[in-house]
Amino acid sequence: MGFVAWVIFGAIVGWAANLVVGGRARQRQGCLVSVLVGVVGAALGGLIYRLATGQAKTFDFDFPSFGVAILGAVVLLAILRLISGRTRRPSDRW
Repeated sequence: MGFVAWVIFGAIVGWAANLVVGGRARQRQGCLVSVLVGVVGAALGGLIYRLATGQAKTFDFDFPSFGVAILGAVVLLAILRLISGRTRRPSDRW
C-alpha cells in the first residue's frame, strides 16, 4: 500500500476502534490520533495474527485485513486506556 492509502486505512481503523472501545461514552480523538492508532494498531494486529497462526498477514484493502487491523487497534486503545486510567465515564466524575 502507498503512503496515502495507509493514512486513509489508518484513519478508518482508528475511528472504528475508538467506536468499539469507547461505546457511547467514548472520548473524541483527532484525525492524527486516529491515523496513528490505526497504523500502529494494524501493525499490532499483524503481529497478533502472526503469533496466533504462524503466517504473515499482508495488508490490502479487504475485509480480513480490516478486521485484523481493528483487532490490533482495539487492543492498543484498551491497553492505553488501562494505563492512563481513563476507564470511567465522564458522568462518573464528581
